Amino acid sequence: MDYNKELLYKEFVQRENDLLHAPYNPELEFYSCIKEGNVEKIKELCQESLIDKKGLGKLSDNYLQHLKYHFVITCALAARYCIEGGLELSKAYSISDFYIQKVDQSKSAQDISDLHFIMCLDYTVRMKNLRKQKICSQPIAKCIDYICESLHTRITVETLARHTGLNPSYLSRLFKKETGQTISGYIRDKKIETACNMLTYSEFTPAEISSILCFPSQSYFTEVFRQKTGLTPKKYQTLHFRTTPIGKSE
Repeated sequence: MDYNKELLYKEFVQRENDLLHAPYNPELEFYSCIKEGNVEKIKELCQESLIDKKGLGKLSDNYLQHLKYHFVITCALAARYCIEGGLELSKAYSISDFYIQKVDQSKSAQDISDLHFIMCLDYTVRMKNLRKQKICSQPIAKCIDYICESLHTRITVETLARHTGLNPSYLSRLFKKETGQTISGYIRDKKIETACNMLTYSEFTPAEISSILCFPSQSYFTEVFRQKTGLTPKKYQTLHFRTTPIGKSE
């Protein structure tokens, strides 16, 4: 059962495998990975260059202008998703302005495609670093990484203490001092944040998500989810589930 939970969770976050069949809309997956700071997945998704990308709507009879328009769309949506993820508004827009000015000067399709990858990776790395912005010490950074990679398991203070080599009581105090949250509170918030993403972007049911994220019971999952969002998981999914690509060109 633990193995199945791990596999399902890994399928959702798309870390190591690509076995999940159509729970994500491809465009939503792409921008969600930027927002989440998933650098490895963005590198993988960007292996298909902008030049070779299938299904791009024709935005101009001039091929270079056509690519530039699509670049600007990607840049604008990446900025929007990163702002939703906590990136400072002025910073997101200044990055967007910088890359749009750069692409405007591009003279070849390859230059545009190369800049597209650099831009997407830049946003993604910034979002990854944003997660650790307030983290000072290596042990707490290791805790954060472990928690984010292990949300499909039951994570305890003792588990993190073994992972960092620190005394559980000392680790708990240090974690609270550096993050402003208790370890259990941080884990719970991360699981609820992930549950929100899964309810929005995947086809898993609330019961399946409760099991995948290793909540003690579905009733407990519903309770803490409602406390955090003001909605039941089912109501949240009904309101937020996305089945249509954002910004898709016809």
